[in-house]
Amino acid sequence: MNYSSISYIDAASAPLRNTGEIKLHGPEAFAAMRKVGRIAADALDLMAEKVRPGITTREIDDIAYQFGLDRGALPATLNYRGFTHSCCTSINHVVCHGIPGDRALKEGDIINIDVTYILDGWHGDSSRMFPVGEVNRKAARLMEVTYEALMRGIDAAGPGATTGDIGAAIQSFVESERMSVVRDFCGHGLGQLFHDAPNILHYGQKGQGIELKPGMLFTIEPMVNLGRPHVKVLRDGWTAVTRDRTLSAQFEHSIGITETGVEIFTTSQTGRHQPPYDI
Repeated sequence: MNYSSISYIDAASAPLRNTGEIKLHGPEAFAAMRKVGRIAADALDLMAEKVRPGITTREIDDIAYQFGLDRGALPATLNYRGFTHSCCTSINHVVCHGIPGDRALKEGDIINIDVTYILDGWHGDSSRMFPVGEVNRKAARLMEVTYEALMRGIDAAGPGATTGDIGAAIQSFVESERMSVVRDFCGHGLGQLFHDAPNILHYGQKGQGIELKPGMLFTIEPMVNLGRPHVKVLRDGWTAVTRDRTLSAQFEHSIGITETGVEIFTTSQTGRHQPPYDI
């Protein structure tokens, strides 16, 4: 990609579509993102109480829908490009975009729940991993590494840093733990659009990529596999799985670049950032 061709634009005058230009947002946008990000975070806090052996992913989806509705927010995934559910539920070797259904969770499963809400036209996007009962040490360690990778990526962000700095921080840590970073999916700009510029790769080299500037809004959402990084998408057109059938995990935050660093919009208010969750 020719990063020199990337341009930045004041979000207040930008069209409400993805033009490839990176929107720079002001204080009102940050305030709106805090509100909708809080809803996403609170929904995932609730999921920590609900994820138990026997619950179906359809029941999880119903909870996600009602939680947003009760707060005046709509799920962004509902009817998005043909996706007919209010969240994504990705179990075990499912990397992302798992479709809720009649599958009941069982002891030892791990599941990623990914929610995005729209409030007053703004999007809050976040996901967390949840253990179902007692899980084995490999699964627990995978979740630990993936969360740490997310936070290292966030720590590498800030004004003057680059998207490559984020990717390098994630990749170097994950590979040092003998796991792999999925390359087929990435983080993305968001705000008044669900998916906007720039793309945030979870691998890369320091100093390369797009320069981060105050006012940028985007997600960081590394997907980490216990085995090889390769994935395939199933015939439903959504569900992505590991080709070698090894476990996969993901954590995601929506963030904004400030004058001095980074603001996380989707942080847990109850301390339920990563398992084990204190219920």
